[in-house]
Amino acid sequence: MDFFLQLVVNGIVVGSIYALVALGFVLIYKASGILNLAQGEFLMVGAYIFFAIVDQFHVPLLPAFFLTLLFSFILGLLIERWVLRPLIGEPVISVIMVTLGLASVLRALVQAFYGTDTRPFPEFFSQKPVNLLGIPVATSYIGSFICVSLLVVLFSIFFKYTKTGIAMRATASDQQAAMSMGISIKRIFAISWSIAAVVSAIGGILLGNIRGGIDGSLVFLGLKVIPVVILGGLDSILGAILGGLLIGVFENLAGGYLDPFFGGGVKEVAPFVILVLILMIKPYGLFGTEEIERV
Repeated sequence: MDFFLQLVVNGIVVGSIYALVALGFVLIYKASGILNLAQGEFLMVGAYIFFAIVDQFHVPLLPAFFLTLLFSFILGLLIERWVLRPLIGEPVISVIMVTLGLASVLRALVQAFYGTDTRPFPEFFSQKPVNLLGIPVATSYIGSFICVSLLVVLFSIFFKYTKTGIAMRATASDQQAAMSMGISIKRIFAISWSIAAVVSAIGGILLGNIRGGIDGSLVFLGLKVIPVVILGGLDSILGAILGGLLIGVFENLAGGYLDPFFGGGVKEVAPFVILVLILMIKPYGLFGTEEIERV
């Protein structure tokens, strides 16, 4: 029973980070209808920027964290302005392919500067275990979960009570109606990409801290966000949060109980098995908007 609870607790923590990154994915899709296939690279770039600021410029951890968020925000603005905005009006598949190319460029830039070796990551939260209801849990897991929970609350307040958040919800609901009310769609797109880059960077920092090191495999952790958003629903923020938690717990249980029988690797495959099942049973996800077309 202790082993089961340990897997569930660890799965919830990692799943909460998936949910945070999935939040950025959903924001871009809701605002612009674009599937951002560079979300994993955003996560990796954020982790490497934090690493560079601390390791090479010797900036203390907390200021380095906020500098990373500022850099990610500006990076999101620049990508939207220089890469995505010129494609407004082009077919959606063209825009999606551009995000695939963007992912390759970001991955190549990181490898050019830092190579493919694993780099030790600055310890943001301690790795020492603490006793949580009889279960030993690393402090880094607890800190990460608290951090993600606070961010989800802050984003909920932002979307519900701020002028920009309400404008983003209006744009996601109906772009034509939002434009007729004087909302700048271009500005909303830019903010969506910036927020997506920021939450991905935070996810990269938290995952780097939990793993104790960073390398190119962070990209694959970002790819697990795709099963998360498909499970929760591409256009549902609540679905992204619940989907992240469910995928995190499921992959941890699958890895813990099935890896000994299959020799490992089940944990990496499990989210994509869920992806296939959800597409077969409920293609719009648990909370996604079902589109009905009459012919």
